[in-house]
Amino acid sequence: MGKLTVGALRVVLVVVLAGTVFVQAGMVWVLVGGNDPEDGSLPLTPLRVCTILGMVAVQVALVCVWRLVTMVRRGTVFSRTAFRYVDVMIGAIVAAALVWFTVTGVNAPGQRDDPGVTVIMGGVGVAILGVALIVHVLRLLLAQALARDVEASQMQAELDEVI
Repeated sequence: MGKLTVGALRVVLVVVLAGTVFVQAGMVWVLVGGNDPEDGSLPLTPLRVCTILGMVAVQVALVCVWRLVTMVRRGTVFSRTAFRYVDVMIGAIVAAALVWFTVTGVNAPGQRDDPGVTVIMGGVGVAILGVALIVHVLRLLLAQALARDVEASQMQAELDEVI
């Protein structure tokens, strides 16, 4: 992975992380301050809590991507340590999907006149779960690459003994 690519990715990760922290701070400020009374039209407190939790899931995934990019730059991504970060990332994506389904459920009663919104929101939740499945497939590819790397090292050791 080139230096320009790594640098660009890290800039994007920092910007997204800063954005999620900003959103979280705003949600916590409103929840703690109580400056925004609910008029009953929307269940704002559960939606704010879901937003905070969703941002935590995104932040966890961002940190895992950062660590994996660091491993790629060092040439250590083909190790068992990488699996930990990939597994945590999969868990964070699944958690984000569950939070999204919760938001869908909280929002659904207000969409009785237009249930299509709830269906679309459910579809977005399924798409988020699809991302978790894609990352899982990439994890399987990483496992195959690691197995091939170990096999190649063993063959090289055997060849070295013969020579």
